[in-house]
Amino acid sequence: MDDSALIVTLQMDARSAARFTALRRAHFPAERNWLDAHVTLFHALPGAYADDILGDIAQAADRQEAFPLQVERVYFLGAGVAYAMSSPEGMALREDLARCWLSLLGRQDRHWRGPLHVTVQNKVRPEEARRLHAALERDFVPGAIDAVGLQVWEYLGGPWRPVATYPFRERSMPGDRLPPCLSPGDMPAS
Repeated sequence: MDDSALIVTLQMDARSAARFTALRRAHFPAERNWLDAHVTLFHALPGAYADDILGDIAQAADRQEAFPLQVERVYFLGAGVAYAMSSPEGMALREDLARCWLSLLGRQDRHWRGPLHVTVQNKVRPEEARRLHAALERDFVPGAIDAVGLQVWEYLGGPWRPVATYPFRERSMPGDRLPPCLSPGDMPAS
């Protein structure tokens, strides 16, 4: 992996990932669409430092609870379309990892400003992107999806090869959990 770049993405909950991947398959040029939908945090980390990078990611994931990503708008990319997302937890996680890897970051990752996003179309003529943007924007309803882990990929000059997935801890919500001795069928009637 010494010469390969590593890519780090947020892992979306399965239902949201399937929904965005279906949009990507429908609208991304097929000859360039080698990937499922993803939310990239880092575009090119040096593979020569893979052991250190993977260790840092494992530690970060162990400390991180799953968190929501607010899908806020349809985002025009010029030659494509994405869904822009916001998340204080996602931005803080990215900033923490960027501080760890400051000497490893290339220009694109060092100067990244966001927003977090999932691309469903890219590398098309601007007119085509504008049409899709208008169509998706017409039916857009803001909502939330969950970030449930970190994924690491090896860049293969187009396709990506999965390297590792590090799940976040399950989100703890006060009042959302049943005591260990009760199942939903055992709950008293109100």
